[in-house]
Amino acid sequence: MDNQRTLLFAALAFVSVLIWQAWQKDYVLPQQTPEVAGADAKTNQQSDVPEAKTANELSSGVDIEINSVKKQVGGQLITVNTDVYRLHINTLGGGINRLELTQYPEEKGKADVVKLLNDDMPKIFVVESGLISQQGESPNHHSVWQTEKQNYTLTGDVLRVPLTWINGNGIVVTKTYVFSKGSYKVDLETRIENKGSSSWSAREYLQIKRNDYEEKKANSFIYTYTGGVLYTEEEKYQKIDFDDMQDENLSVQTVGGWAGMIQHYFGVAWIPQNENQYTYYTKAIDGGLFVIGAYSANKIVAAGESKVFNSVLYAGPKLQDQLTATAPGLDLMVDYGKLTIIAEPIFWLLSFFHDLVGNWGVAIILVTFSIKALFFKLSEKSYKSMAHMKLVQPRIVALKERYGDDKQKLNQAMMELYKTEKINPLGGCLPILVQIPVFISLYWTLLESVELRQAPFALWIDNLSAADPYFILPVIYGITMFLQQRLNPAPVDPMQKKMMQMLPIMFTGFFAFFPSGLVLYWIVNNVLTITQQTIIMKRIESGKEK
Repeated sequence: MDNQRTLLFAALAFVSVLIWQAWQKDYVLPQQTPEVAGADAKTNQQSDVPEAKTANELSSGVDIEINSVKKQVGGQLITVNTDVYRLHINTLGGGINRLELTQYPEEKGKADVVKLLNDDMPKIFVVESGLISQQGESPNHHSVWQTEKQNYTLTGDVLRVPLTWINGNGIVVTKTYVFSKGSYKVDLETRIENKGSSSWSAREYLQIKRNDYEEKKANSFIYTYTGGVLYTEEEKYQKIDFDDMQDENLSVQTVGGWAGMIQHYFGVAWIPQNENQYTYYTKAIDGGLFVIGAYSANKIVAAGESKVFNSVLYAGPKLQDQLTATAPGLDLMVDYGKLTIIAEPIFWLLSFFHDLVGNWGVAIILVTFSIKALFFKLSEKSYKSMAHMKLVQPRIVALKERYGDDKQKLNQAMMELYKTEKINPLGGCLPILVQIPVFISLYWTLLESVELRQAPFALWIDNLSAADPYFILPVIYGITMFLQQRLNPAPVDPMQKKMMQMLPIMFTGFFAFFPSGLVLYWIVNNVLTITQQTIIMKRIESGKEK
């Protein structure tokens, strides 16, 4: 068996899967059509506040009917500026309805920055929180909150932005967002002060609301997940996509955990901090909107007392060091898929080299050397097998000419030849197959790691996460693939031979649209493979090695 063909066909199959995923996403999956704000409210109204039912408790009785696509208008906008954020909090609801990541340009070299949260069509993506009480009015994300001022700027290490809600029965609720320098973690303190004459109980809820709008990608061949995610100690990390939310409402009770919405490179998550049971939920609401969130158990506040709900909001790039430090399992928002167990060590190694050299492109090259060294012996076995196969190739061609279409006799003669020359035609397959999961894991590592987003390398490659603008790297890759094929035994079958000759052209076309960092890896890998194969081939031809 031609071992190189095995690897090339596996790579072709992998690329085909990527194209199929993108085609499915663009042309097959049904798209949610948002309702127009201002449509008939009677047909477009549905609650977006959790009812908070548990096994032993009645409904909270809160069922606010709203036009679910309509913006929260009528309140004042509080503008908050930190070293990493520029955001708006609306006093009508007290939620964050706009958030820009000032350190992340939308496009390299452009002034516009990534707008992660937004309350304007076509992208709706907001975070909301509030309280639910069975004892009359409570402050939810449609209530009016009071503010001391409308502009806040982080000047030290910490910035506190308080909002207050008061009802007529002596209940004072203060919701305080706490921003920290250099951090994408936002602490939320919700303090309940009972200045009335009787006890009052409420539960906290935290939710994220968005539609299924997907950010424009530079490469339509690349598919990445956009949707809900949930982490609990019992089930660990789960993806809950928009179709799942449309099909049924989720209700999971657990202690700890978190719920979020992710997209390529960026994510948002609510992490309750109370050591009590929370119920995680999802729902699809009118207007093509989807909600994922959590609500707590009731907290009783006696007259004259005060109690606090603490929670954390993470909203920003999926930086693995910050995710790991924020909550258990939050680093899984970096979606490496089924091969996370392999991809995580690869990312660690990539980061290690980056810390040494300060360049992600050089780090990719050093990781490629490391992976090649790790599989050196396995690769050597495979290349020896291919070298021996190439030496006997003229004799195989002669056998084919002798026996013509009599495949049975041809196969018998070939097996006898392999036995005489002590060649195992399957000897190089296993080493190549073992390496394929590592190649796929590296692919997802380079694709998913926001640290490589818009990272420069050298010369004309100023963005490793984008395709080569001049197609130079893909052409170099095609040349190295062609040279690598010349070292391998050519297929006996003419049709297979033509297919193999077309592969470098096909892959050059595919890789013209792939991120430069991925193409760089494959070029370096091919160069190392050519070097190793050439050395082995010369040794075998000279009789120095068998």
